[in-house]
Amino acid sequence: MNMNLQLDIQRQFLPEDLDMSSWEAIKPFYDDLLNREIVNVDEFEKWISDRSELTAAETEAHRWLYIKTSVDTTDEDAEQKMKYYYENVNPHIAHYENELNVKFASNPLKDQLDKEKYFIYKRNIKNQIEIFSEDNIPIGKKLSMKKNEYESITGKMSVVIDGKELTLQQASVLLKRQDRELREKIWLTIWKRRSEDADALDDLLSELIDLRHQIAKNSGFDNFRDYKFREKERFDYSKEECFQFYRSIKEVICPIINEFTLERRDKLDLHQLRPWDLDVDISGEPPLKPFENVNDLIDTSIECFNRIDPYFGDCIKKMKSLKRLDLESRIGKAPGGYNMPLPESNIPFIFMNAAGTHRDLVTMMHEGGHAVHAFMTKPIELTECKHTPSEVAEVASMAMELFSMDHWDLFYKDEKDLKRAKKEQLKGLFSIFPGVAMVDGIQHWMYENPQHSKEDRRDKWVALNRNFTSGIVDYSEFEHIREISWHRVLHIFKVPFYFVEYAIAQLAAIALWKQYKEDKNTALTNYKNALALGYTKTIPEIYKTAGIKFDFSEAYVKELAEFVMSEIDKLED
Repeated sequence: MNMNLQLDIQRQFLPEDLDMSSWEAIKPFYDDLLNREIVNVDEFEKWISDRSELTAAETEAHRWLYIKTSVDTTDEDAEQKMKYYYENVNPHIAHYENELNVKFASNPLKDQLDKEKYFIYKRNIKNQIEIFSEDNIPIGKKLSMKKNEYESITGKMSVVIDGKELTLQQASVLLKRQDRELREKIWLTIWKRRSEDADALDDLLSELIDLRHQIAKNSGFDNFRDYKFREKERFDYSKEECFQFYRSIKEVICPIINEFTLERRDKLDLHQLRPWDLDVDISGEPPLKPFENVNDLIDTSIECFNRIDPYFGDCIKKMKSLKRLDLESRIGKAPGGYNMPLPESNIPFIFMNAAGTHRDLVTMMHEGGHAVHAFMTKPIELTECKHTPSEVAEVASMAMELFSMDHWDLFYKDEKDLKRAKKEQLKGLFSIFPGVAMVDGIQHWMYENPQHSKEDRRDKWVALNRNFTSGIVDYSEFEHIREISWHRVLHIFKVPFYFVEYAIAQLAAIALWKQYKEDKNTALTNYKNALALGYTKTIPEIYKTAGIKFDFSEAYVKELAEFVMSEIDKLED
């Protein structure tokens, strides 16, 4: 697969110097598309191509605004530009996008377009028309600004430990220390700081729920959950299948995690585990340290990706050369991590909060998988078909985590540390499942019951938490902290219902890794072929190309869980 990684933006429809931040500047191009006469298929395809070019340029400009507000939440200029976009540009685009969708759908020439090439494209436009409501444009404008308040609140969170100001991510690293008294002190300090903004975050979510419920009603849905399933184009599975998946997690995965938790308690020689005992290494060894600094992380990661596949290494190297990597944790930076696809330049941006932990290494492999995926969709003609569903996108990242394990000797020279790191990774594969069941479960409940109170919401979260955990961890005296532990999950605030995909994709990634263990070359070929499809095929078809099943039944969960356990057994002394 020969792919040019150069930054070679070549516009055919838009001028190179078009000011994408100005509605007055870009409006003539939307008007051109809306008013253009189309008399044959060639003209229709040129219209589709021009619209795709405009979408790519506008999307990339908007995403750069988001990047700039997340790398520095105190940047008032970036915040104002983002606000201006949501108030003065995005509402117009939303209106025109619907008009252009209607223009496409009403043109009989669409039936002469290549059925295979345009199947997903046409299906998604039909769906967008069906859920569109003009009344949602002003609400969407308010919602876009309101959800950004989450990062404004959390980005300012820091604590002082031994006279040094740390981000919460940096402070959390100390929870891996062997000194239990220190861990307790750090845990309490972190959650004391989080608790200071608990009411603000609860109030923010209540406002977001009200706005989202109104959007759903305006589009003819009973609740925001049902609206969101349609907006996210979940045509290949239902909410009922999600509920069954959660029951499978309860039956298959939770008992495995309970075993790990009991092993932790016994290895630490504790009568009762406390929440500050969950991150420390049970071997009694100091925390794993895979890199010295961010530059070390970047350079070693490039070599790791290069070992898996030279093309993968070239992708990350290109990002480094263009300064598309912002990895270190610092005060004023938004929490979390992401890979941001930029569909016009086709060179993505990785954002994360590295603090020197093994988890940072895994995050880099994860986001690097997303980045490789973005590079591999470059040849796809239509911007809309580069935006892959999360059930596929997360397979790209999670499988890359597992593929990379063969080369973690680059990060861990000591064989003992290498084995510890791999065991931690494999045991961690299970933890995502109950987390998904809880986070997705609370959202189903919240949006089915939009009039609930803050207290109702906290009670429901604790109930879910107890259902999907064993009770082995003692939260005595700290139930008030357990009630707000979901505040850490930015998805609930920023990207609602983007969570079950992680669990679906984790199964798929494990299946790909199983394939990789059996035949590396075949697995990598299937992986790359699947990624290169972007969103030109349905999810089951993309999974089939990868050589795996689109399946999250209890039997499949059990089969893959047993495979992972067998790999963990191989690492035992």
